[in-house]
Amino acid sequence: MLPTLQLKPLAKQLKQTGVLLLLLLMLGACGAGKYLSKGDKRFGQEEYERAIEYYKQALGNADNPGEVNYKIAEAYRLSNRISEAEPYYKAALDANYRKEDAYYYYALALKANGKYEEALRWMQDYVRVGTSPQLKSMAARELENLQQLDEILTKGQRYEVQNLEALNTDASEFAPYVLNNELVFSSTRGPGKEYLGNGEGFLDIFSTTLTDSAAEMGGAVHKYDGVSVEDLHDALPTFTNDGGTMVFARGNEGTKKGRQNVDLFISQRRASGWSEPKLLSINDREAWDSSPAFSPDGRTLYFSSSRRGGLGGTDIYKSTLDDNGRFSQPENLGPSINTAGNESFVSVGPDGTLYIASDGLPGLGNLDLFRIENGKPVNMGQPVNSPGDDFGIYFVNGQYGFFSSNREGGKGGDDLYRFAKSARKQVNFFVDGTLYQLREGARQRTAVPNHTVALQNEAGKQLRTTTTDANGQFSFPLDSASTYFLVAEKPGFFTARQRVSTVGKMPAQTALADEVNEVRLNATLVLNEIVKEKAIVLENIFYDFDKANIRPDAAQELDKLVQILKDNPGISIELSSHTDARGSEAYNQDLSQRRAESAVEYIISQGIDRSRITARGYGESRPVVRNAKTEEEHQRNRRTEFKVVRIQE
Repeated sequence: MLPTLQLKPLAKQLKQTGVLLLLLLMLGACGAGKYLSKGDKRFGQEEYERAIEYYKQALGNADNPGEVNYKIAEAYRLSNRISEAEPYYKAALDANYRKEDAYYYYALALKANGKYEEALRWMQDYVRVGTSPQLKSMAARELENLQQLDEILTKGQRYEVQNLEALNTDASEFAPYVLNNELVFSSTRGPGKEYLGNGEGFLDIFSTTLTDSAAEMGGAVHKYDGVSVEDLHDALPTFTNDGGTMVFARGNEGTKKGRQNVDLFISQRRASGWSEPKLLSINDREAWDSSPAFSPDGRTLYFSSSRRGGLGGTDIYKSTLDDNGRFSQPENLGPSINTAGNESFVSVGPDGTLYIASDGLPGLGNLDLFRIENGKPVNMGQPVNSPGDDFGIYFVNGQYGFFSSNREGGKGGDDLYRFAKSARKQVNFFVDGTLYQLREGARQRTAVPNHTVALQNEAGKQLRTTTTDANGQFSFPLDSASTYFLVAEKPGFFTARQRVSTVGKMPAQTALADEVNEVRLNATLVLNEIVKEKAIVLENIFYDFDKANIRPDAAQELDKLVQILKDNPGISIELSSHTDARGSEAYNQDLSQRRAESAVEYIISQGIDRSRITARGYGESRPVVRNAKTEEEHQRNRRTEFKVVRIQE
């Protein structure tokens, strides 16, 4: 114990320390408030990069960290960096910040980082408990898209991609276009003023000489000086085939007082350079009009626009050019292509095929690339698409081209990639199956229509589900060199499970007739009715002479019963062991009991609750073949069985 004389100075010191701590806390709170206020101001001016800096400074001493983390996440999202928003949405939700759209955008951020299962769970939770009709509608659409991911992921890889490392920088490069052996692209590489929306430079149009090798695409880079305007974005050029006319996007100064919208401008090539760009008549003064693309004949201009009357954020439109050089009234391409999300970065291949980027169609990330086939968008699959933003594709010819992506592993915000058709012929695997049920005593099984069938991977994780048709038939796309399980459940029936594998089933390239080929596997699933007290023999459960220990071959068979118990958690069983009549009755009774108990202990060791299974040895009392004489007949009597004794409703 401290002497009495020392207590008063200590108390005084503690009091002074407490005052100091309180003062420091008050000063910290004041500092946090100052930074938060500055961040809010910049956020309101759409200067998201500066807003993020102030919010992060406020975070350390903020008394509302959930709200500050949410604001950081929103600033990242609104500056097209939703993947970077993920940890901040999570921190906001962990701090019990309950702004409803945080749940929805957190799921999108998870998807943008390739965390599909987590994204699916969060989106499912929001669809179930959300209250905003608009957000719930968006979430339901996104949930439907997420549930189609497996089909996209299992598509054969038709292309090989390569980063243009020699050309890309730590800035952004995107929207490639090839004109007269020049690769034209858009970039924030500068030099120039910083764009406060995302901390990069303002966009300008650049070009470099096209080469045959991606590794050599790093030569001299030139700016389209006659086109660019300081402190405005100039990007996304498209040209008529003769190179004489250019249409590009300009705008978005990034401040409330400056130019807000993005519009399309047109310029003509002259002997002295490009003419002064002029506004196109098809612009909407209150909308963003961007990502133009001429058709091969130069008579149709496609572009994206956020104008009123569309189906979502931005839609794809087209306008035709008459003989007098006048553009027609823009026409929306309609709901077969446009969605409630954003469709943009349109391009047209040499054969007239339309390509778009969309975040409203089923895809692997935020923006995915789609090819329009028979008037419908078809996801281009991996490796062209990724969990990141993939957009701005350009086909030089039918074999190769370029596109843009901010996928993991790049050099900057967005990078340019070269793609080429794979020399290997493509093989797509499918399993086609039929689901049946068999009732006790029925002479034949019957097809089960309109019933759910699940596809699981080898580890038991559910990958996707489908519904049988009127004939009980179903189909799943599969990956190569993979093992799956088909699973169907129905009350009153044992869960049906069948293994299917594509391992070792890849045909030789020389045996493939077409560029894209299909290998279809067949499967049959049977739901067997559960009948209480009906004995079911477990085949191939053998024991060494006079022993009850579980041999490896017996363990493999017992694992099948373990799976049945896992697939049917509502049943409890009796596991019984039987012997032949050779040997004394007492000996056989003891041996069978020990063997039954040994089997039960093995099953329990595999994770089955002891309360669900009972061991019972019947010795020689219940022979299948009475008065057995041959070894085969004795073997039939030496058996292991199980029967369902209880079904939990």
